[in-house]
Amino acid sequence: MNGLINNKDMIQEIKELLAAARGRVVATVNTELLNTYWNVGRIIVEHEQQNQVRAEYGKQTLKELAKELTNEFGKGFSRSNLQNMRALYLNYEKCQSLTGKLTWTHYCELLAISDKDKRSFYEIQAGLSVS
Repeated sequence: MNGLINNKDMIQEIKELLAAARGRVVATVNTELLNTYWNVGRIIVEHEQQNQVRAEYGKQTLKELAKELTNEFGKGFSRSNLQNMRALYLNYEKCQSLTGKLTWTHYCELLAISDKDKRSFYEIQAGLSVS
């Protein structure tokens, strides 16, 4: 026990190192997730909807896509989540404007605000560079 007391500084330094590494991993994963979801939205708009905000067959297409992606990759690809990915692409012109400081859930909350002025207010408060 006496050895642990003598090594208190070393233990603290290692704990801080591990905590910082975990934080960086979480931030990296979040950034990759946001980039991926933005690109999924881009592909939906460009290919399934031919760059239109809504396609006549969009609901059915998203339903089929949701089923296919869920079978292949598991949960997280419901039709409503795919709609959010499409909305992310349509509302944030540049993928680089997304910040890893916010999670996918935060962006979904922002996208749920239909009033653009209100959404802009919250985007500014969150430190987003609004385009």
